[in-house]
Amino acid sequence: MKSPRWSFLLGATCVAWLAGCGSGAPESSGLGAGLASVDTDTDSTGDGTWMGEPIAEGCEPDGGVPTDGGVPSVDGGVPSADAGVPWGLVWVKSTTRFHTSVGVAQQEEDLSANPPEILVPTGSTFELHLGSAHPEGGWLFTGIRQGAYYLRRGSTSLITSARYVDVGRNRLGRSDAQYVDVASSPLQVNLLNLAPWQNWESGTQPGSSLQLTSSQVDLYSTASVFDFIPDGATSIVTSNAVMDSGLGNLPVFEADKGDRLYVNQLSEFSAGSLPDGRPLGYTAVERSAQVGAFDFLPDGFTPMPVTGLLQLARMREFPIEWRLPDFARFASHVHPNAQPGIPRLDLVPGPHGLQEGWIGYTGELLSLSLPRGTAYDLTARLRFGNPYPSNWGVIGVVSYSFRNQERMPDGSGRLGSITGGYTEWDSIDNLIAGPLVPKLSPPLAFTIDGVPATIPRRVGTVSPVLAWTPPLVGTPSAYRVSIQRFDPDLGFAFTWRVLYMPGSVTQVRLPPDTLEPATSYIATVSAIDSPNVAIENFPFRTLDRLPYRSFATTSSYFTTP
Repeated sequence: MKSPRWSFLLGATCVAWLAGCGSGAPESSGLGAGLASVDTDTDSTGDGTWMGEPIAEGCEPDGGVPTDGGVPSVDGGVPSADAGVPWGLVWVKSTTRFHTSVGVAQQEEDLSANPPEILVPTGSTFELHLGSAHPEGGWLFTGIRQGAYYLRRGSTSLITSARYVDVGRNRLGRSDAQYVDVASSPLQVNLLNLAPWQNWESGTQPGSSLQLTSSQVDLYSTASVFDFIPDGATSIVTSNAVMDSGLGNLPVFEADKGDRLYVNQLSEFSAGSLPDGRPLGYTAVERSAQVGAFDFLPDGFTPMPVTGLLQLARMREFPIEWRLPDFARFASHVHPNAQPGIPRLDLVPGPHGLQEGWIGYTGELLSLSLPRGTAYDLTARLRFGNPYPSNWGVIGVVSYSFRNQERMPDGSGRLGSITGGYTEWDSIDNLIAGPLVPKLSPPLAFTIDGVPATIPRRVGTVSPVLAWTPPLVGTPSAYRVSIQRFDPDLGFAFTWRVLYMPGSVTQVRLPPDTLEPATSYIATVSAIDSPNVAIENFPFRTLDRLPYRSFATTSSYFTTP
């Protein structure tokens, strides 16, 4: 029976860790109002200063040769940050680092198919620099005066003053792995020696489930079995099953490359009772099998074989003290009308160790989800199984969401949900060394063109200025601004544009082609506290590093003229 459970973590991690400089939203088809194309080496002001207001206040001109954020190098031979880049030039590369059991392989992306752009603020407008291919790889921009600029690729922008930027990221699995244009595949399931099966009853009684992962290729999937599985069953043999990739396109398995598959059974365990007396259960890995190397080309029709004799995974028990009221008290900082949402604790594998943080997504070892609005001190002892190699790490993820429901801007009278929240990633030992409490709070005093962002309204421009003040708790090393576009036909908002910037920036003007006319949006500003991030030089690769904490504040719906 297919479980209604879906992985919260994919939604949480994709926005911050998988976003990168992708092209998830339509790109600009030309120069918008307020953009002037620049393709010369001359400085338009003549003196290297900005014209007009400081639009990305806080980015300092490069005064030396910064390395990878003052933390251990992640370059593996790539030039060290701004070293060797002459004044006036900006060199952009995208180096993907593939992590496997035998080491890290680097692969440089050809940027010519989807080249980056640079927008240089000039008062209330921007100069657009298009750049050209660099003879040593990457993309080269000339005539970029000192100070902050917007590096944009697809739907994602980075505000930085660095002269060398690598927008690559970490990935799990072989660098030569192939992925097909298929995200779902039927399964032939032949599994024996399962722990007695438990059917799903509710969010706090999640029952049993099956997950499929791999360490040789990038794969995460929950296996959905459509046959009814009786409670207490210890085997599943059926072809009436399917896997849907949680990471996009499915990989091709090659036996001669050693590609294998983990089949993990998660079972329900007890974490005690809720204050109203209802049982509180959670799900954790209990048994697992690793399928031998095999060949499989997903085509959407041929079933993938999932065969194995499951064995008990090595178990670990640990205590938690989760002070939920300490999270709930920040509701009004997220939005004046926000209400406490869903608290969640997850443990996930850290493939190949935690030296560079959390690389790849390989499912959950444990998931505990509480009812919406829960706010009491939870003390419990939890346990989970871990089938992965002993040199892999275990990462704890604490999240607490908030929700504001307000009328959609389509005149229908329907209510839409605007969400923000707290997320923290750290090694399990660091996470449980003390009570689980928020170590960061949301940004404060969020405004759009000087008006509180929490007032629903029609703004006066398609290039507004977003501003905020730092949070009361924690010291942000970066901020993330997310623009979500409201679709009146679908009745919800989806991520449209994303901007990253250093923690010194508390004001940013949106480039004029970011927002479309007569369209409604939501803006979210997330403070990011990640002391090992090098956001200006290596933005997305170093966001994988631990610890990582973020807390978001949200606007209400606003509409452009």
